[in-house]
Amino acid sequence: MSHTAVLLAAVSEDQGPGNTLRVVLLVSLLGAALLAWFLLRGYRNDDNND
Repeated sequence: MSHTAVLLAAVSEDQGPGNTLRVVLLVSLLGAALLAWFLLRGYRNDDNND
């Protein structure tokens, strides 16, 4: 069993799918923000790349 599956199993042990969905949504939003930052940082112009 992977670490993610263990974490999700511990989170949703007796609380139903609502808490698990909240965790999945939060992790996906943080991942999207990190990906956007990583991709967009290459497009900034610091006037050092002439």
